[in-house]
Amino acid sequence: MVPPPSRSRGPRPPGGPALFFLAALSLLSLPSPAAVKQAEEKTRQAAKPKATLVGSETCSTCHEDIYKSFLKSPHVVVEEDARRGWKGNACESCHGPGSVHAETTVAADILNPPKQTAAEADKGCLGCHLNQPTHVGRIQGGHARSQASCAGCHSVHKEGAGALVASRPAAVSQLCVGCHTPALASFRKPHSHRVTEGAMSCVDCHNPHGSLLASSMRTVSANEPGCLKCHGDKRGPFAFEHAPVRLEGCQSCHEPHGSANPRMLKRHEVSILCLECHANLPLATVPSAVPAGGLGGIPPAFHDLRSARFRNCTICHVKIHGSHVSRALLR
Repeated sequence: MVPPPSRSRGPRPPGGPALFFLAALSLLSLPSPAAVKQAEEKTRQAAKPKATLVGSETCSTCHEDIYKSFLKSPHVVVEEDARRGWKGNACESCHGPGSVHAETTVAADILNPPKQTAAEADKGCLGCHLNQPTHVGRIQGGHARSQASCAGCHSVHKEGAGALVASRPAAVSQLCVGCHTPALASFRKPHSHRVTEGAMSCVDCHNPHGSLLASSMRTVSANEPGCLKCHGDKRGPFAFEHAPVRLEGCQSCHEPHGSANPRMLKRHEVSILCLECHANLPLATVPSAVPAGGLGGIPPAFHDLRSARFRNCTICHVKIHGSHVSRALLR
């Protein structure tokens, strides 16, 4: 039997699979374009001479308009701050030593906080402001976690105190709603706090620099909720407290920004809101019948919800936020 003819594939390339593997490995070992650019930047920074302080007068030579505005801002006190070593060098307290920038006039040779990352820009600001009472929660605050820097809200170079820190309620709220648009939509509802009218601002309830509470809420009179700053008649302690008010705060029943319901309630009918807690639990007016952890109670049998007079609980339970007389919050 004649064997079949062999199929020749031609001469094999020198090296074979081993050479192909080495070529692929060499391609993988090449640095990425980003790594090359980063290495070049590090080399440029290393070759650049070390910058030194030159003084604010040198800065004003080119930035005269900015310097004149700075002299009318609250930060001008830094110009006389000898304790931190910034006397006569206020510009460089934020922008860093400017000797190299003064020679080259290249923007990359000077720090520009608005163009830095939020963490880098805040590090410069918190060098002076970290231990101030209003900034105690800055690190834990929502603005820090969301990478919103100080320069995003504050303008250092503009003239007047109102340029650095907006003082009028309308100006403050306009600045906040630039990012918090859902809150602005809530304030447009029929029943809301008077923020859009300029009677109050967002910072009346929130600390923009952060706090240790959720949503950066402010507190008044030590640890009391910020709502009691205006609604002082709801302040306790009461002999008979309404448990949600004590444990969950005003937000358990009210929408803080605005609502389509009267009194900014979460539900349109008062009875529906009350029955979310006062259902399938023993009567709260009998202390011995309340189980461990039970906070609400079912209405008595004569509360016929088919009648309109029983669908508004606060007609009888007038002291819904707490009472000194009645356990059932009747008076």
